[in-house]
Parts: sequence; C-alpha cells; structure tokens
Amino acid sequence: MRIETLRQLTLARFREFTREPEAMFWTFVFPLLLAGGLGIAFRDKAPEPSIIAVVVPAAGDSAAAVVASALGATRVMPDSAPLRARTIPADSVDDVLRTGTAALVVLPQAGGGVEYRYDPARPEGRAARQVTDDVLQRAQGRADVVPVRDVTVRERGSRYIDFFLPGLLAMNIMGSSIWSLAFAIVTQRNKKLLKRLVATPMSRLEYLLSFVLSRLVFLGAELAVLLGFGVLVLDVPVRGSLTTLVALAFIGAAAFGAIGLLVSSRSRTVEGVSGLTNLVMMPMWIFSGVFFSSANFPAVIQPLVQALPLTALVDGMRAVMLQGASLGAVLQPVAVLMAYLVVCLAVALKIFRWQ
Repeated sequence: MRIETLRQLTLARFREFTREPEAMFWTFVFPLLLAGGLGIAFRDKAPEPSIIAVVVPAAGDSAAAVVASALGATRVMPDSAPLRARTIPADSVDDVLRTGTAALVVLPQAGGGVEYRYDPARPEGRAARQVTDDVLQRAQGRADVVPVRDVTVRERGSRYIDFFLPGLLAMNIMGSSIWSLAFAIVTQRNKKLLKRLVATPMSRLEYLLSFVLSRLVFLGAELAVLLGFGVLVLDVPVRGSLTTLVALAFIGAAAFGAIGLLVSSRSRTVEGVSGLTNLVMMPMWIFSGVFFSSANFPAVIQPLVQALPLTALVDGMRAVMLQGASLGAVLQPVAVLMAYLVVCLAVALKIFRWQ
C-alpha cells in the first residue's frame, strides 16, 4: 500500500463531500436542530399538571358535590405533579378516556365514595389515581401515621436530553459513516468511474481505506460541533475522559465505515444500496437504545440487541459521558466494534467489484 496514493484518494473523497451542500446539512446542521429541539422540549421546568375529569354530580347529591369541590380546590405538595380538575357530564366519560384528554376520571358516588376510571397502561393515569386518592382521603380527615421528610435532589445528567445526546452522537456516526461511503461508491460504480480506476495501479485496499480515512477526518468536526453544542448550550455533562470519548467515536466510525463498504461492495444502483442500507440501519435505530434504554426489550432478545454495533457505541458513549467510565470500563463495546471493523472490512475486500 502506497502512502501517497492513499493520501490523494483521501483528499479526493474530502473534496467530493465538501462540494455537496446536502451532505453538509445532514451531517452538521440537522443533528444540532434535533438536539436543540429536544433540549427545549425536555428542559428543566415545573411538573405538568395532571388533568382530572370530575363527573358533574346529580342535583341534590350533597356528598358527591363535596367530593367534587375538594378535588377541584386541591393543592398538592411541591415538586409533585399538580392536579387540574375540570367537570364533565356523565355521558362523556367514555369519550374522555378514549381520546386521552384526561389522565383520570372521577365519578362521585352517593354516600361520599368515588369511582376511579383510568387506563392502567398509561403511567400518568396510575400516578394521577394515587395523588387524587391521597387528596380525597386527606379531605375526609385521614392523617399520616409515619412522619416523613422529603429531600429533593437534582443531579446533572438526569434529564432526557442528557440521556439522548450520546445516542444522537452514536446515531449520527453510524448514519454518516454508512450512508456517505455506500452512496459514494455506488454512484461512482453506476457512472462507470470505477471501471476506469481499475486500470490504474491503485489497489482495492487503497481505494476502500481512502473512504474510511476521509470519514474519520470529518468525524473530528462532527464531534466538535455536536458535543460542543450539547455541553455549552444544553449543559450536558461529560464526566469521563474526552480522550476516551473521542477514541470510542473514532473506533465506532471506522466500524460503521467498514459496514458501509460491505453494503456497497456489490450494489449496482442507488436504489439497491438504499434498500440494503435501510435494512442494516433500521433494526439498530429501533433496538440499540438511542431514544430509550435497550434494557426495555425482552430478555430473550437481549443477546441480539447487545451484539448490534450501535448498541455497543451508544452504551459506551453513555458510560463515558454520564458515568465517567474509563477506557478499561468500555472494553466490551470496543471489542464488539473492532470485531465488526475487522470482519466487515475483510469481507468487503474479498467480494468488492469495480463494475
């Protein structure tokens, strides 16, 4: 392998990328817009009130009227979700539950009792039921037997945007690596450019490695922009070593670059490589814990989930950023990514064709 040939090929990939405004937008601007939008949506703010629908009591039903009045005038403890009661007619109970416009429906009963109607599959419904029942019981004179004291603690890294940003970084690394490499190679093959390059002294290894190296060059800029935005604007913590985080990102980019090379090694058309790329990335978008923890999936499929390269990168980056993990603590994700890098690159070199 000749260094000068590799350098010139890498520079060519670099120039191709910078001359594509669309690629620059999806690589640098779109992740910032997504992170900024989620940062605004999940910023620190007071708990949203739980909407409680109280069925209008029948005329002359004084006990039911007292229940409705107590619930409508309630004030709950600080830092807990407040209640916002509104009255509804009895014939609209099913509509309210069906449309989800209220977390809980309270039906006052004759004699002072109440009936709760809610969907147990909705966490806000279960929470509203507990708070509402506590309020009504206290209104009837219930007292706490055990004295309690609340101490609220706000820890950096507990917000959803703190959880999501490492996943967004990993997802952006995966998408940029696979899409940019796969589409560039297939486009050149489709335009018969590879057929001309095969007549040169350039080897397959030099050609394919130039794509991986150009991807790693842009990765530094991506990390600086997105991570800097998260830390400076969104106040996302980075508790671990920045060197460890960057090394993990570069290993992940190389692994996904190898996957992109494998996907494009035989594809002839943009439509074909688009389908293969979506086939590869879609399961990782769903199962790898980018938007929510991968531990939510059943135990029977956890071995497959943990074997996905995006799962390894997401878990490793979250461990470094939120838990302060060292390089030794993320050796398992590194091993998974290195395995994909070696295997996919070897297979791509074996089956790659120029035309």
